[in-house]
Amino acid sequence: MKTIIEPFRIKSVEPIRMTTAAERESLLREAHFNPFLLRASSVLIDLLTDSGASAMSSEQWAGIMRGDESYAGSESFHRLRAVLKDLTGFENILPTHQGRASERILFELVGGKGKVVPNNAHFDTTRANTEHSGARAVNLPIPEASDPANRHPFKGNMNTSALEALIKDVGRENIPLVMLTVTNNTCGGQPVSLENIRAVRAICDKHRLPLFLDACRFAENAWFIRAREPGQQGRPVREIAREMFSLCDGSTISSKKDGLVNIGGLLLIKDPVLFQRACNLLILTEGFVTYGGLAGRDLEAMAQGFIEVVDEDYLAYRVRCVEYLGERLLAAGVRIIEPPGGHAIYIDAAHFAPHIPKTQFPGQALVCGLYRTGGIRACEIGSLMAGPHHTPEHELVRLAIPRRVYTQSHMDYVAECCAEVFKARHALRGLRITEAPEVLRHFTARFAEV
Repeated sequence: MKTIIEPFRIKSVEPIRMTTAAERESLLREAHFNPFLLRASSVLIDLLTDSGASAMSSEQWAGIMRGDESYAGSESFHRLRAVLKDLTGFENILPTHQGRASERILFELVGGKGKVVPNNAHFDTTRANTEHSGARAVNLPIPEASDPANRHPFKGNMNTSALEALIKDVGRENIPLVMLTVTNNTCGGQPVSLENIRAVRAICDKHRLPLFLDACRFAENAWFIRAREPGQQGRPVREIAREMFSLCDGSTISSKKDGLVNIGGLLLIKDPVLFQRACNLLILTEGFVTYGGLAGRDLEAMAQGFIEVVDEDYLAYRVRCVEYLGERLLAAGVRIIEPPGGHAIYIDAAHFAPHIPKTQFPGQALVCGLYRTGGIRACEIGSLMAGPHHTPEHELVRLAIPRRVYTQSHMDYVAECCAEVFKARHALRGLRITEAPEVLRHFTARFAEV
């Protein structure tokens, strides 16, 4: 492999605060061992999330200046709508302030007590919004997803046999929709094949069920289809993405991921009746249907982001950066979810720290170790995030790479810090919760070391 080069030039820089080990120890304790509670200025390399942390392009900043701030009928909205119609084929498009707002509107309309929502794997806010409506969220990953070392090219796929069995068990009348998350964040940022999307679509058609995509990372998923799926090599990513959207009846999108913006979301719905109900609810809680809680300048930046994200030079660089970090960690003996996904590397925290039981959150212990060692902020995806009523299959730590923010030398630094923590892994200590909310506890929970 040649050296990774960023397919852009850097025009503006932001200084990073360098901290000492002693400072980080004090800051971590003040944050009650939860890096979500750290001030961003205390973080050296921020891999907490790739959501809303992207660097915007010169064309996006130019769009900021063009933003039409009209309350209704903004030209910025119509520009966004034209871009999305060309990209997805959808006519009915609602902007929201971020992806979870789209989820809340959707599941408030279709969820409810007794309902069951199947997904290849719900992520945290999707599950929370589903369950908040009273519905039950069910994950149906393929068996290969349970093995971190299995290099199946599409470990994000839905288990279609399990989907058929679930429909038979609970009855199609109790399933408001089937959802596919692309890429599959919970299973390690793993892609879903076009073949699998078509197979799920066929099952939905057979049982007269709508299919929705959680399409936060649709472009990265389309890139993996192009790179890995037989018969798709050389096909334009934009064309693959268009087919993905053609196979669904609607989509929730956090534009803070593959929209390459710092705020914004979308709700796409084919059914005109459901769309009108969503419009009514959006006006009640988000804003008018042509701004959805966003400024016109945000809509402009989003429109340009959806043009840039399917650029194949950008996607090649993006996926290779993540793969490069994964290769460095594997070489150091650190077990990760393989193959590397599109937006993040997922470290197997249970393997990393086998002396820490699940009840003491080995992933959170590793998160604290990374901050102490190198000022790196990461995110636990395991027993803490799952909550007390769910038992996750894996204890993971996600290193989510913001788009167009860090260079190869930053990734080298992250790999070196991970290797250093791994060598001293037996010094990691478990944690106990001292304070936490009932829902989405990982965001604000407080801990003490055991």
